[in-house]
Amino acid sequence: MREHHYRLHLDWTGNHGQGTADYRAYGREHRLSARGKPDISGSSDPAFRGDAGAWNPEELLVASISACHQLWYLHLAAEAGIIVTAYVDDPVGVMTEDADGGGHFTAVTLHPRVTLSDEERRYDADALHARAHEKCFVARSVNFPVGVEPIGS
Repeated sequence: MREHHYRLHLDWTGNHGQGTADYRAYGREHRLSARGKPDISGSSDPAFRGDAGAWNPEELLVASISACHQLWYLHLAAEAGIIVTAYVDDPVGVMTEDADGGGHFTAVTLHPRVTLSDEERRYDADALHARAHEKCFVARSVNFPVGVEPIGS
């Protein structure tokens, strides 16, 4: 069995001078970085005093699932000789807050829209979504359902 390791750096940039002296005294801003890649500005969701202009962990989780599915789908399409000319997705994640202030995701649903060079291959192309879902490392690693609802082009 092969292992892959993913290293990054998180730097909290939200100390406004008082640290965490009070819940309202600090910012949720942070920067994610990894060698050789552009930084990602992050924060918490605006519902939790975050910056709406920065990526939050919940969005990054949904984005990871969507990107993983897309990469596997394109791989499988290439293997099957199906020429994909465009791929877009509008995934939706649902997170529920618990009474104690914590929370958890209850579902993520992908809505991929694939454009093909040959529409006669649509049936075969649509069937690849199930295989891509089975292969996606991220979807296989979460403890909530991930649905895939392809949208015809």
